[in-house]
Amino acid sequence: MPSFDIASKVDLQTLDNAINIAKKEIDNRFDFKGKHIVLDLNKKDMILTLEVESDMQLQQVQDVVITKAMRQGLEASSFDLTKEPSGMGKFLKKNVPVKNGIDKDFAKKIVKLIKDSGLKVQAAIMDDIIRVTAKKIDDLQDVIQLCRSSDLEQPLQFINMKA
Repeated sequence: MPSFDIASKVDLQTLDNAINIAKKEIDNRFDFKGKHIVLDLNKKDMILTLEVESDMQLQQVQDVVITKAMRQGLEASSFDLTKEPSGMGKFLKKNVPVKNGIDKDFAKKIVKLIKDSGLKVQAAIMDDIIRVTAKKIDDLQDVIQLCRSSDLEQPLQFINMKA
């Protein structure tokens, strides 16, 4: 039976390249000269740490990071920007988790979306991926279109297509 997997992976090397390019731009920008700006990526936990002096600088640094990441082929929804910054002394610090893998709640939401669509496919959660099987490849392509057209808050990749 034809099948494919739905995954949500962020390539660590691509992310690291995007962060390094963003650091270079921030170092070269005139409006950031002499300012305290720290941009650090924890590769193990996939958390980006931003440390700046003001809210406006925080917003500008976030914009630079997202722009550079998108130019490297990463999606903006890979970054969880919903957490509020914490103040420590005269600096603002914000930890931005990078979404990597599909957690159980999000996987259940995707499976429910697929089942509610009425397509003749089976979706099963396997760790941090979702395996979708069907009798016809056309049904699998309909699932891919459904996932792409739905407003899901996490980037998805469709991998391991087997006919």
